Amino acid sequence: MTYSIVYSSRTGNTRMLAEALREALPREDCIYFGEPDTKALEAETIYLGFWTDKGSCDEKMAAFLSGLGGKEIALFGTAGFGKEDAYFEAILGRVKEHLPADCRYLGGFMCPGKMGMGIRRRYEAMLEANPEDSRAKMLLENFDAVLDRPNDQDLEALTNWARSL
Repeated sequence: MTYSIVYSSRTGNTRMLAEALREALPREDCIYFGEPDTKALEAETIYLGFWTDKGSCDEKMAAFLSGLGGKEIALFGTAGFGKEDAYFEAILGRVKEHLPADCRYLGGFMCPGKMGMGIRRRYEAMLEANPEDSRAKMLLENFDAVLDRPNDQDLEALTNWARSL
């Protein structure tokens, strides 16, 4: 079985997952590794990695997904928020909506990913403006909770998931 690993990564989190996949899967079967490119379409199976943008994948990845008719697709991604499987499943569901109907969906994997410091400064400004803002407090707590993600446990879970497909 030939495969490609295609990813879109804004902060490096999803690229880290893509690199872990490349190390875990049989190297000789990999046709393509990198950002969205038509070269990836030569493979039977495509592992598609994305960063979460407004609850789905970014626009560039969405456009690429829509052109994958007839392929076996496995999705993987990172999100700055969410600790619960239901949240991650909702994201995967929205990303799957970009796939053509004739794709064979193999499954998805999601884990938290760290966010840029500019986002933390924005949350701090919200809290400065209103020290009682419980949403701003929650956002800061979440930001700090994912500073080390994806971590070794996430990478191990990803590679176990990919090998089980």
